Amino acid sequence: MSLFKKKGLGISIESIDENLIYSPVDGDIVPLEKVNDIVFSNKMLGDGIAVKPTSGEVYSPVNGIVTVLFPTKHAIGIEGDNGEIVIIHIGIDTVELNGKGFEALVKQGDNVYAGQLLILIDLELISSKYDPTTMIVIENSSDYTIRIPKGDKASAGKPLLQLTRV
Repeated sequence: MSLFKKKGLGISIESIDENLIYSPVDGDIVPLEKVNDIVFSNKMLGDGIAVKPTSGEVYSPVNGIVTVLFPTKHAIGIEGDNGEIVIIHIGIDTVELNGKGFEALVKQGDNVYAGQLLILIDLELISSKYDPTTMIVIENSSDYTIRIPKGDKASAGKPLLQLTRV
């Protein structure tokens, strides 16, 4: 079991397990199939889970490198040290905000650690016009068996998905 605590610009996670994807946000878990965006609900970008956030911090779910950071800061891709490709997509149709309400603390090419603060979001602003549900997708999910939790709450820095390479 991982221990965590908020520390500076991140959450300190003890005993990182390479088979786990840690939650990037606090909030309520939503099955990916129930997300109101066909690209995610039909798993076109890969399998995973969604979380309706209750706070405005987005943390890295893995140790790895930022491979993509959209100029609008609503989506980030991280290639984990173990080969998993994690996409964090913040909100539905939030690309229309053109970056308003998002503050990126990392850039493409940066090495990141699990629990590192990546993006700050103005949850109130985003929620006033858009669904803030955040999708956490494993782009190369066909390489893994993914165990999705049965609970209904996600806590930043705590295990969210378990991956087993097939």
